[in-house]
Amino acid sequence: KPGEQKHSKEPSSLQCMHLAVVACGDRLEETLIMLKSAVLFSNRRLCFHIFAEDSLKPEFEKKLKEWPSSYTKKFEYNIYPITFSVGNAQEWKKLFKPCAAQRLFLPVILKDVDSLLYVDTDVLFLRPIDDIWHILKEFNSTQLAAMAPEHEIPKIGWYSRFARHPYYGTTGVNSGVMLMNLTRIRSTQFKNSLIPSGLSWEEMLYPLYQKYKNYITWGDQDLLNIIFYFNPECLYVFPCQWNYRPDHCMYGSNCKGAEEEGVSILHGNRGVYHDDKQPTFKALYEVIRDFPFEDNLFQSLYYPLQSKFLDTVHTLCGRIPQVFLKQIEKTMKKVYENRVIVYLGANHRY
Repeated sequence: KPGEQKHSKEPSSLQCMHLAVVACGDRLEETLIMLKSAVLFSNRRLCFHIFAEDSLKPEFEKKLKEWPSSYTKKFEYNIYPITFSVGNAQEWKKLFKPCAAQRLFLPVILKDVDSLLYVDTDVLFLRPIDDIWHILKEFNSTQLAAMAPEHEIPKIGWYSRFARHPYYGTTGVNSGVMLMNLTRIRSTQFKNSLIPSGLSWEEMLYPLYQKYKNYITWGDQDLLNIIFYFNPECLYVFPCQWNYRPDHCMYGSNCKGAEEEGVSILHGNRGVYHDDKQPTFKALYEVIRDFPFEDNLFQSLYYPLQSKFLDTVHTLCGRIPQVFLKQIEKTMKKVYENRVIVYLGANHRY
């Protein structure tokens, strides 16, 4: 089938859920904590595609090899250099945050991958990746990517107030969590503001950047908003609990999906894992970072998290701890039940 992995030495990658991340500068630890959260809860095998500066490659390899075998057997990984196939590489590299524009080139670089989930380094999974991976099956015949809205309320959203370029919908979309059918992206001719006929994804990127570079603030995310403004039928919009950011609670709770179901994917943008402005986000990051792999999830992850949350109730985000805890509690119960069933089943054979 088009886009499937063809490497005979890696047959398992055919069944993989593909996860891509771009790490430059000081993002090594953040990326490893994100990958750890993915491995802790996911069910199916994972294929990690890590795009990193050359200086970070040996560090990634060293740290990943230190993980216990009970977890390393759940994934395989490749580390790639930072490359841009069209335009000025230095210009792309400096766009918004270092190397962030690399995500725009994933369809071009990962030619053997059919679909993948791209996430920023500051993302944490609070439930199995399997659950967001299922959204690929919900795409209609024209949809080839999925993202969450940048904001839930247009009157306080950034794009609706300040954008000087076209953007998707009424509030724009946030590209920190992006599900992509790469096969469809590679085969689609995209409508655009450059020429009357369609352009392929790779043909469109650099001319689009040249046209709008004086008007964009958020780099590659703005370019994606421009692309899907002209091609709205290509985008599936998933709800805010799949890309939950400080904006969803720091001005009062405005993500209804998270209130009902709990946060599925936490996105700690604004650097909130590393300062004291949003202690609820920082608490989740630190507990997952410090969790010893082989320990009991409830004892060494969930209970410390509850304890840390008690210190955040004075903040707007901290007033709604159930939003952060609901999904992770549900996920841990499933992990525990599965292990008990496997254990009992193994004993039953003797």
